[in-house]
Amino acid sequence: MVAMYVFCSNFFQEGNHVYDKLEVVQAYTKALRTWAQWVDTNVNPSRTRVFFRGYSASHFKGGQWNSGGNCNGETQPITNETYLSPYPWMMSILENVISEMKIPVLYLNITKMTDYRKDGHPSIYRIAGNQRNPGMYQDCSHWCLPGVPDSWNELLYATLLMSHQ
Repeated sequence: MVAMYVFCSNFFQEGNHVYDKLEVVQAYTKALRTWAQWVDTNVNPSRTRVFFRGYSASHFKGGQWNSGGNCNGETQPITNETYLSPYPWMMSILENVISEMKIPVLYLNITKMTDYRKDGHPSIYRIAGNQRNPGMYQDCSHWCLPGVPDSWNELLYATLLMSHQ
């Protein structure tokens, strides 16, 4: 008897094709195109409106959330556009996919708006009096209320009002 071991790592299937490797840009594009195809096939635009909220900035400095990144001491929004991050590559892919769709998509582009608000994250301030300790993860990808998420709701509301006219 022969023992056979199969070690699987990150295989992706699309139809009958199995990819043993899929780069992030390629995977993201495929995911969005799959979503767009589903919307174009299944949504009746006379009865349904499709909204897509864009990507929000995370503001980590010195790494990501699990590799030393932090947003210590960020208490003021960015007021000078030269300090904003470059426009994320994923937004260009999203905008391209949406532009090719048959069904209209109301795109809530919050990317630049959230980039200005580096002060809007809970960071270490989730618990009063908290101090940053080595190895402590910071939350620079979620948002505090009131603030940035409220603006998203206002943008959605304004879009609903405008699209209803």
